[in-house]
Amino acid sequence: MRRGGIPRIAPSILSADFACLGKEVERMERAGADWLHVDVMDGHFVPNLTVGPVVVRWLKKRTRLDMDVHLMIEAPEKFIPAFAEAGAWNITVHGEACADPRRTLRLIKKCGCRAGLSLRPRTPIQKIAPYLGAVDTVLVMTVEPGFGGQRFMPEMLPKVSWLREYQRRSGKKFWIEVDGGINTQTAPRVVQAGATVLVAGTAIFGQPDPKRALHQLRRAASSPVL
Repeated sequence: MRRGGIPRIAPSILSADFACLGKEVERMERAGADWLHVDVMDGHFVPNLTVGPVVVRWLKKRTRLDMDVHLMIEAPEKFIPAFAEAGAWNITVHGEACADPRRTLRLIKKCGCRAGLSLRPRTPIQKIAPYLGAVDTVLVMTVEPGFGGQRFMPEMLPKVSWLREYQRRSGKKFWIEVDGGINTQTAPRVVQAGATVLVAGTAIFGQPDPKRALHQLRRAASSPVL
């Protein structure tokens, strides 16, 4: 969390204008984003295709923001070294896509990156419990992975609360990141549940003034839920 309990905000390039992606990323940095979220899709694990390591490499030349890379791909072990070399800072994989999640998390750290783990909405959060001692980030999906602009799934909030309670009981420390349908209406609810990082796409990239949009999202995230 930022000082004062305000979560970090990571704009997702999935909602950016890819015709001028470099300028879009620079715009996010000037607006005051904390991280840059990069959704990587392979057309197999999820029904869509996005970007590869070469895009991360070129974006890293245009921004000082940390690259939060979310691999929604099968056999992520094959690509982790390439994304790490390209400039990824945090690499998150899906437990369902890993033959051995613990070994995959070790590989991410061996490549010099922070290690994250995520699950599809339909997968119980308890499935992640055996690996929580090895993660730096847990990404809770509040939409089905694969497409931007989807509606927030409030039934995922108990997962966030479960993770926060796990931290309280175990003393383990990791980011609780939430991705999907985040805006000024949903942000307070996920932060109250325990989120420390918010991924937002259209709520920031889709606005004419991203600096104002980021400010409004931070203000909403720090407001109590009535």
